[in-house]
Amino acid sequence: MNGASREALAAARERLDALTDNTSVDAAKLADELAAVTALLDREVSLRRVLTDPAQAGEAKAELAARLLSGQVGGETVDLVSGMVRSRWSQSRDLVDATEELANTADLVAAQRAGALDEVEDELFRFGRIVASSSDLRAALADRSATASAKGGLLRGLLGGKTNPVTERLVVRLGTAPRGRSLEQGLDSLSKLAAARRDRVVAVVTSAVPLSDQQKQRLGGVLARMYGREMHLNLDVDPEVLGGISVRIGDEVIDGTIADRIAEAQRRIGG
Repeated sequence: MNGASREALAAARERLDALTDNTSVDAAKLADELAAVTALLDREVSLRRVLTDPAQAGEAKAELAARLLSGQVGGETVDLVSGMVRSRWSQSRDLVDATEELANTADLVAAQRAGALDEVEDELFRFGRIVASSSDLRAALADRSATASAKGGLLRGLLGGKTNPVTERLVVRLGTAPRGRSLEQGLDSLSKLAAARRDRVVAVVTSAVPLSDQQKQRLGGVLARMYGREMHLNLDVDPEVLGGISVRIGDEVIDGTIADRIAEAQRRIGG
């Protein structure tokens, strides 16, 4: 997002944070209702265009949203969406993306309240690795002839009872309504959103063998000092790295593996 949409999203995030700071608000219910609004806006192109039309007064758009949603979702959701449509959006699609982000964030708030945010982050990462290694699963979820219900059933069968309920809800929503993204891309976005709940940076660490608790703590401390922010380590084991570790933070890769040093030596010899 850029321009007006970025500002509108920032304001929506602040309103959601203020709302969910009140522990009497049911964050999981809020997430479900915002997800339902996301589906509505994604499906009804003409509606979202009206709600983001810069020629229309913000208050008029808010009143329209309230009339449409009242009685269908709770008052908190109505207030959030009404506030969003009062804002200016660069593209109508940005409103859908923002509503989806708020739905996912509300579910992460529910996990955070239960002390399970770290667990959800780790499960999202591990499931992403499962998806990346299973072409059959990717094909089944990308099959356009399969219904959303069938895809949801597949994902619930894989995750139900084995992961935190928040993880299951997030993944099922993503798998049944990918909105043009691959499951891997969506899972990566969810992991980053989860990390942002604690203002942390996600570091994907690949090593030849599992790291000990002491090694994880030491590495986390070094990276936190380097980047000036708390780090959440997503750990992956790959025997092909041969030794050492590789760390990816966003688009930056810090590679200290033996395989990388061998490859560098080969490049120098070849040159």
